[in-house]
Amino acid sequence: MENTVEKNIQPAPSSFKADVWAHFGFYNIDGKKELDKTHVICKLCKAKIKYFGNTTNLRTHMARHHPEDANEVQPKVRNIPGDQRTLHQCCKLPTNSERAKKITQSIACFISKDLRPYSVVENEGFRYMLKTVEPRYAIPSRQLFAEKAIPLLYEETKKKVAEALKKATRVALTCDAWTSRAVQSYVTFTAHYITDNWELESRVLQTTAINESHTAAHIKENIQSVAQEWQLTTTDLVIVTDNAANMLAAAQLGNFQHVKCFAHTINLVAQRALKLPSVLRLLGKIRRITGFFHRSATANHVLKQKLLELAPHKLTTDVATRWNSAFDMIDRFLEQQPAICAALLSAEVRKCGASICTLDETDVANTEEVAAALKPLKEATNIMSEEATPTVSVIAPLHAQLLHETKAGFCGETALVREIKQAIHEDLAKRYTSVTDKNMLHISSSLDPRFKTLPFLSQDEQRLVDCVFVFFYGALMQNEELDIPNVVLDDEGPPVSKKRKTSLLNLLGKTFTNVRDVPKSAGTRAEEEMKKYLETPSLSLSEDPLTWWRSQETVFPLLAKLAKCYLCIPGTSVAAEWVFSTAGDIVTAQRSMLTPEHVDQLLFLQKEHVHSSRWWTLNSLMCAYT
Repeated sequence: MENTVEKNIQPAPSSFKADVWAHFGFYNIDGKKELDKTHVICKLCKAKIKYFGNTTNLRTHMARHHPEDANEVQPKVRNIPGDQRTLHQCCKLPTNSERAKKITQSIACFISKDLRPYSVVENEGFRYMLKTVEPRYAIPSRQLFAEKAIPLLYEETKKKVAEALKKATRVALTCDAWTSRAVQSYVTFTAHYITDNWELESRVLQTTAINESHTAAHIKENIQSVAQEWQLTTTDLVIVTDNAANMLAAAQLGNFQHVKCFAHTINLVAQRALKLPSVLRLLGKIRRITGFFHRSATANHVLKQKLLELAPHKLTTDVATRWNSAFDMIDRFLEQQPAICAALLSAEVRKCGASICTLDETDVANTEEVAAALKPLKEATNIMSEEATPTVSVIAPLHAQLLHETKAGFCGETALVREIKQAIHEDLAKRYTSVTDKNMLHISSSLDPRFKTLPFLSQDEQRLVDCVFVFFYGALMQNEELDIPNVVLDDEGPPVSKKRKTSLLNLLGKTFTNVRDVPKSAGTRAEEEMKKYLETPSLSLSEDPLTWWRSQETVFPLLAKLAKCYLCIPGTSVAAEWVFSTAGDIVTAQRSMLTPEHVDQLLFLQKEHVHSSRWWTLNSLMCAYT
């Protein structure tokens, strides 16, 4: 009879998930297959219990009549590791709350600054991390970041940069073209200017896709388009580019003031020296040796043993487009030359085919001479690439020094050294020879307190005075506010400000005029400032010229204004080329479908050094959700 009753108890439907249902079931309605859900039946004691749609009565019955089994059916609470979830944690953050907007802002900054793909918000690890940090936050889709969040961040930051450019006395542009992995051509423009506090700022303005041929006319149109979009005055704009013919022609077509990148100039000069037959032969031998050690694991292992950790750097091979890579290859070879020769003579390495790598003592001596002859060019390249402010003012001194270093006639030089120096000197002598180039370079160097007393600048003193006068007079003709105090230079002390008008001065001023108070013409003031400026001691080469001008701005107000116009010009376009490596991290093989608009936005935001908390306002963030 008991078995019969047991069989009549039907299990609970599969939709009833609570563990307590393992001990309870239902009877069928008499004569039907439907369950009688008004009462539940205990499988342990066959008790009939009223059912109200929940498991409260069932658990109470288990606790009273079957305490030994009650622990198995206790309700399970989902806990945060080490703690119980609170009601505050179970609620979702509203998308327009300040907390949610700040988190969205930080994700947008994370994507742009760390070059993360938009799809990072869909990655399992990223979502798990944010769920741990803030369980209430609902992560927006990648589409919101790509179409709203990042573009909004770009527009807000662009406005701040545009406002800073408007305050600048003068803006110089560097530009260079590059090609992405998706075989899309781009040109990147970088702006350089000096702030009111005499700090040199560099900003990546924009990266534009070029779908037409790189002709001078198209490049000129791109430059004009950038100037118009960022509200830059084209008549006062200075362009710094490489020595490519289309760039030079574009500057002429647009009538832009143009400076040829000195780093590219050095590269062209050095390439001419590296193409000399005697130098090519040496480079070929060294290239075979370095290539052999790169290909042979055995030879590389033996070389490491011979070095005994005295030279931690690995052998390098040159790259055709960068002359300094050839110098680095030679320098590294000479550094490890004794160990290389010992490794090549070992029996273990000779079995690997080391016989193809031959270099006698004469070749080693010639290699040392080539390195010594090229060293000045290497140092000049380092100055233009590594210095924090490689302004145009350093070009004239470096150019003059390199011409002096490569001049023929030094005693004790071999035929190879003379040949290299002659090639360098002839090519350098052709550079920066136009009157426009000389005026730009020499005036810039004269305004740099480190180089103002150089011998070759003495003849440009009057040119600088005239330039100051033209600058001052031109501003007056256009009714511009120069913000220059009306001062009179005193030989015995600092500038004396013009005395304020009083009643006594108004009444007797025309009769009792002090000579010191007579206003001086722009030309006289320029000459006095120039004379006073040249009499001050030159600045050390290790010092920052902008820091000096910050402290002397009130002493030389006219020259200070002119210095801001010239010292903001970079002497190289390397700043634009540094963007290429960043662009390579953005336009990867997995992200080759990025649109040019997104490439421009991500490059701009990644290079913008303003802290993320200043990028977005809370009001702007609300727009991302509407």
